[in-house]
Amino acid sequence: MIKKDIIYFGGECVLFCDGKCDKAWGINGREKVNLSNCPEDSEDYDEDNVEWLADDELGEAPKDPGTYEGGHAKPVCDEDKLNKWCCRECERSKMINKSEVTEDTDFEFLLSDFSVRLKNIPDG
Repeated sequence: MIKKDIIYFGGECVLFCDGKCDKAWGINGREKVNLSNCPEDSEDYDEDNVEWLADDELGEAPKDPGTYEGGHAKPVCDEDKLNKWCCRECERSKMINKSEVTEDTDFEFLLSDFSVRLKNIPDG
């Protein structure tokens, strides 16, 4: 797990991730299945009702998934990690306000677990 203090829209935050860039497709590029049980042209179809595939269902992510944020691409070396792409596009990263961080903050617990499929809309 890696983390970095950043300024985000004027606020002090902490950006962190599991560092598995080889499995980072980007939130817009990670394969998913739609869970709506109806055709796309139905008024009940919900394009946001998706489940992202687990890491073991996917191969290695491309080094350049073709998405960029603020002129930053997916990192290709350690010095570039936790850049704007990581913050805005990477599905493996999270950001929290620095005021929420304590000595006991379990950053790994806050990360999404891509060892299993993840739903965009929780059951309930």
